[in-house]
Amino acid sequence: MSLIKNNKGNIRKTLDWLSEEIKPSFDLVYKPLHIDDKHAELLYIKTVVDGAQLQQLVIKPFFELGNDRHVEAYLNSLPNLQDIEAKEQILLELTKGSVIVAIRNQLLLLDLKRVKSDSVLETMIEPTIQGPQLSLSEDIATNINLIRQRYHKPSLKVETMDIGEKTHLTLAILYDEEVVLNEVLDSIKNKLKSIKPQTVQSTMELNRLLNDKKRSLMPIMMMTERTDRVVYNLAGGKVILLLDGSHTTVLAPAVFFDFMSSMDDKYGSYWITKFLKLLRYFGLFACLILPGLYVAATSYNPEVFRVELALSVAGSRIGVPYPSFIEVLFLLVFMELLTEASIRLPKAVTGTATTVGGLILGQAATEAALASNIMIIIVGAVAISTFVIPINEMSFAIRVVRFILLAFSSFAGLAGLLFGLIGLLMYLAQLDSFGEPYFKIYLQSKRTETERTST
Repeated sequence: MSLIKNNKGNIRKTLDWLSEEIKPSFDLVYKPLHIDDKHAELLYIKTVVDGAQLQQLVIKPFFELGNDRHVEAYLNSLPNLQDIEAKEQILLELTKGSVIVAIRNQLLLLDLKRVKSDSVLETMIEPTIQGPQLSLSEDIATNINLIRQRYHKPSLKVETMDIGEKTHLTLAILYDEEVVLNEVLDSIKNKLKSIKPQTVQSTMELNRLLNDKKRSLMPIMMMTERTDRVVYNLAGGKVILLLDGSHTTVLAPAVFFDFMSSMDDKYGSYWITKFLKLLRYFGLFACLILPGLYVAATSYNPEVFRVELALSVAGSRIGVPYPSFIEVLFLLVFMELLTEASIRLPKAVTGTATTVGGLILGQAATEAALASNIMIIIVGAVAISTFVIPINEMSFAIRVVRFILLAFSSFAGLAGLLFGLIGLLMYLAQLDSFGEPYFKIYLQSKRTETERTST
């Protein structure tokens, strides 16, 4: 619906103002259409407008219909028509891919944007064996379509807003009205309204902006690229945030146990699922304590080992010229460098570079007596254990916590390691995600059924 109408002078002033605001831009197009007694004017930015749609939906019908009243009625019937509230809104929509049509003293705004990022991608961050292999795209409309195809409930609500004072990207808030926690939903909406970033380009940046504790180590919101995980969390009463231009979503609230669950847990048999979960938590525990335990046992408390094992560890460190703390720190930092290099390098050389680098430098370090053989084994076990954590945000946080526990072990041995673990548990216990305790166990199906019966 147009609010700028019935006044030819106002329409001309609006078109001139829009042209002046966008100029100088080579892709700004002003195109008058005229035949017999029919006349219309088009204003659009050609690099963001779908030319085929413009030709098919606007230009061709203009020349085929009998008079301009028919053309106006036809354009007003299109589903692409947008409401006009102010000149500033028209200017913003033009930059997004809308077309201004001036006809019969009326301005019409049609959404004909060209989308090049709507292809559905394969899962790269969260692969599964049995589950769906396609993830989300970078187009918000495509992502909403993918979610609605898997979640056929009228109670699924989709609200949109613009975020970023300069980028004005579309942000969609999805939730199931029947099971969502209203306090969490209100808290998220209030935070979204309160933040005023200049630019927002990714869901990771949005995740950081929504976190009140800017220097918090542990993640309180989960990011995922999988539509099946989105659907399971919608059914569990969580809020989903979709940002245009990003192929990952934000799920809130998120608790500790959410970050340790894989979508394969939903598809596997009972005992296999339990075994894999147990293996995952064992990997988490090993990743956290092995470096600190090695330092504590070799430098402070060798009596915790059997005599044969203690002698074997001590023998492997013969010739190492510095304390075990420096040895562990050196290899852990080197392992982090290899991990970071594997992320940054081109895919064609990632595997070769990291494998060769790890093997050659690891072997050279042991032959030069810069590290013990047992330490190489421990670092390898720690590296493998790190990657069993399904969600990257938690994996990155655990990698940092590992160094903190190593510092405690270096100062006070096993007592320091135990004190660090207790401190970590206390820190996690006091965390919350939008009012939900961080150690809360989410039983989604039971919780959903309970809420339904109570309502």
